[in-house]
Amino acid sequence: MKNSTEQELVTPLSTFTVSARGKNRLEPIGNFLKTNFASLPLSQVESIFGFVERSTLYGGRAFQQRQLSNSDVLQLNEWGIGVRIPMTNHFATRDEFQQNSRILQKYHNPLNSIICTNDDLAQWIRNDFPDYDIEASVIKNITTSSQIEDALSIYTTVVLPMVANDDDALLDSIEDKSRIRLFANAGCAYTCPARICYKSFSKMNKFTGDEFKCSQPIKARTSKGMIDFDLQRLRDKGFHKFKLLRAQVGNQTGY
Repeated sequence: MKNSTEQELVTPLSTFTVSARGKNRLEPIGNFLKTNFASLPLSQVESIFGFVERSTLYGGRAFQQRQLSNSDVLQLNEWGIGVRIPMTNHFATRDEFQQNSRILQKYHNPLNSIICTNDDLAQWIRNDFPDYDIEASVIKNITTSSQIEDALSIYTTVVLPMVANDDDALLDSIEDKSRIRLFANAGCAYTCPARICYKSFSKMNKFTGDEFKCSQPIKARTSKGMIDFDLQRLRDKGFHKFKLLRAQVGNQTGY
């Protein structure tokens, strides 16, 4: 029988990609992490995801300002922490991809990665910028074994929706758990009936005047608190990559 020290050596260390949503670009990234994720050691922070420069390829949230400054990106990379850029827009053309090539080239290194929803965009980025890991966004709503298999043929890693944490049959059926990312905590998407906001964000981030849409009344949406999942249960199943959100003021549904 292994003692506790030996067990720690053979058990993969859990790592987290951490949300920068709600961060002001002028706040140094070190201060942000200490204030909002003080209990998480830097050694377990794999990456920070958030907006860099303005882009029409963003999705998931409406772009209002950059969250990660140039100095933030340099500091994170010096710490060995990657930047994960959420180019999760549903809609992308080859011309639009080429228009965003400057941003993609600027952050192109093996530490950094891109989150995608559009499979064509993911392939274009992989072909032209091979040092990026490409992650399948939660917005793809991958909920079956066949969908996971298809996604892993395109993407380096796949984020499963929050509700997947409750699906033991699905989780246990996954062979390569090292390429799966699960949520460590949950916000409004956990119980959302339709998730129509995602396509509305994709349209809003084209900056053509589209409006935000949500499938829940404002009162119901903002009264939901954050939910923390039992990570030890998920670790015991063999999962060690997690996505961590930050609660808004008042522990409301997360960023």
